[in-house]
Amino acid sequence: MKFLIALLLIIAPALSIAAEQTAPLPVQSCKAHIPFGMPSTKDKDKEKDKNTVICRKGYILDHNNTAKIPSWVSWTLTPEHALGCEPRVNAFAGDQSLPEKSRAVPSDYAKSGYDQGHIANNADMSWDVLVAKESFLMSNMSPQLSSVNRGVWKNLESAERAWVIERRHSFTIYAGNIWKKGSSRTIGNGVVVPESLFKILIDNTSKQSYAYLIPNKEGTDKDFVKYQVTVSEIEKIGGLTFPVPDKKDVKNKIEEPNLKKFSDEKKANCKE
Repeated sequence: MKFLIALLLIIAPALSIAAEQTAPLPVQSCKAHIPFGMPSTKDKDKEKDKNTVICRKGYILDHNNTAKIPSWVSWTLTPEHALGCEPRVNAFAGDQSLPEKSRAVPSDYAKSGYDQGHIANNADMSWDVLVAKESFLMSNMSPQLSSVNRGVWKNLESAERAWVIERRHSFTIYAGNIWKKGSSRTIGNGVVVPESLFKILIDNTSKQSYAYLIPNKEGTDKDFVKYQVTVSEIEKIGGLTFPVPDKKDVKNKIEEPNLKKFSDEKKANCKE
């Protein structure tokens, strides 16, 4: 009996989280997250995979139902949203809007050696209770080495918020996974481990874009500057086309992020 009670105590929170999931919004409701248009697949081989586009209040994504990870996620980060104060809840849960056979669940990652790594990070989504919770849906995750997820990937996430605050205008962000179909490692029930992660930041005022390609492997440096590439390089490797307002084959320079200034402003905002 004690074992049964203990088991129910463990399962109950997960069931509660699943029961509270809201249905996706119509795709047209996510226009603010893809102001330059929706990314598209240019690799004909990948078109054979069944993908699902999911619009949420805080982001829009294209979920690969074969790999069980998102091909890309897009969101627009405003200065107000960058200073969000909702606390992290760690409410990881399978996305019930996807067929059961096509969705990852937290147990897929158990003892795998990989983090449940956000693509649209929780800190960018901390401006609203529902948005923050939906950032933990597994359709927004991929298996990431902890040294990457908590190192260079986290550093780039922090930088994007600092840049938005410094410039006082919004950025639109594309982020996602790149893997080799049929040959990439999998964990759990067929969840693909990406070879690399990408992020494209677009300054919605200057219309300049900044692209980064991060290896998902041990030994990856924490300095994201070392991994700046062009949008064209990400498109070529990832088999995707990204609508950006500037030239795709240019590496635009961006200033060093003032993380202390951002941190101080966020602390001040969240004390109010």
